[in-house]
Amino acid sequence: MAFQKPTGTQDLLPGVVEKWQFVEEKARDLCRRFNYREIRTPIFEQTALFVRGVGETTDIVEKEMYTFDDKGNRSMTLRPEGTAGVVRAYVENKIYGEPDVSKLYYIGPMFRYERPQAGRQRQFHQFGVEAIGALDPAIDAEVIALGYQLCVELGLKDVKVEINSVGNPASRAEYREKLLGFLRPMKDSLCKDCQSRMERNPLRVLDCKVDQDKFVGAPSILDSLDEESLNHFAKLKEYLDDFGVDYAVNNRLVRGLDYYTLTAFELKAQGIGAIDTVGGGGRYNGLVGDIGGPDQPGIGFGIGLERIQLILEHQNIDVSSLAPLDVYFVALGEAADREVNRQLFKLRQSGLSGERDYLGRKMKAQMKSADRFKARYTAILGDDELERGEIALKSMDTGEQQTVKLDELVAAIRGSK
Repeated sequence: MAFQKPTGTQDLLPGVVEKWQFVEEKARDLCRRFNYREIRTPIFEQTALFVRGVGETTDIVEKEMYTFDDKGNRSMTLRPEGTAGVVRAYVENKIYGEPDVSKLYYIGPMFRYERPQAGRQRQFHQFGVEAIGALDPAIDAEVIALGYQLCVELGLKDVKVEINSVGNPASRAEYREKLLGFLRPMKDSLCKDCQSRMERNPLRVLDCKVDQDKFVGAPSILDSLDEESLNHFAKLKEYLDDFGVDYAVNNRLVRGLDYYTLTAFELKAQGIGAIDTVGGGGRYNGLVGDIGGPDQPGIGFGIGLERIQLILEHQNIDVSSLAPLDVYFVALGEAADREVNRQLFKLRQSGLSGERDYLGRKMKAQMKSADRFKARYTAILGDDELERGEIALKSMDTGEQQTVKLDELVAAIRGSK
């Protein structure tokens, strides 16, 4: 072929995309119940937004961003994550002027240049929520519970949450010195990325996938938390207990972004080997101010939809890939063919789904097509039935067939649902 899809991208074809729609519809319904409203932000933003919002020492900014100069010689970047763009929109559109907590969600593509592998693409998709304007640990618990509940309602097995507190700036500064004291003696044995990050952002070293076995004896950040951070974390655990969320404390969980404060968490489910993290997030109390807005606290998460699909498939969870049609019309004769067109459009106007043959095939081939579309009924119209103003309606489940008036067809099908 002359053209193929870019490396690290995928075509979501009919039969597959319906599985994605199923997950997205679950997410949207859950957000409705939790009173989160959808926000849609641009796919590309000024590069400086992500450098400031995500952090200069992150893998995303250092290695993975799709950055380009536009025709005005401005540096632009395809969004690598959702939070920075949402916070920019929150500030630019002065959403902070509203009296209530801003509870927002998004669904859409993100872009990172990295080696493609299972559950990790260069164009990938996330569902995420952001709650901006409240410091109450109850909103932390709500956000975590929303992500947890999505995994549960999708039927994922062994769903659990790992939580940690990365403290406020004061307690994190104290922990930074303790961690440096632990890391410096082993600096020469660490990977190049860890060596580079050690002095700039030592907490990021704990996020390394190469040297994890060397950090077993690392000091716990929980031992450096001040009273404010400890109380926030204790309240969070109480609320999660009240909700019945299955969680565990992981004191080495720091997540991969620089903006987190206090709460950090990951959502996990039974996956494929090491691939068990569905998504994660945390609190970002300084981010709104860093981007130019008023000092407003926030918390959110992002869930990878590719990961969700991978785990659904691995766990053999049946998600119907094709919604059944209500009716497949079979026309026998030229006059009947025209009437079928009218009846099909009328059916669709009423909110029901239908299809017909456009290839001039014989009745047997049309009935096979009805099977492939999983039609509940076939409606068979010949010239004789047309003269009587009737149509034969056959149930594809039972094989039973009845004759109904043409002007009563929609009511007959709707009454059987």
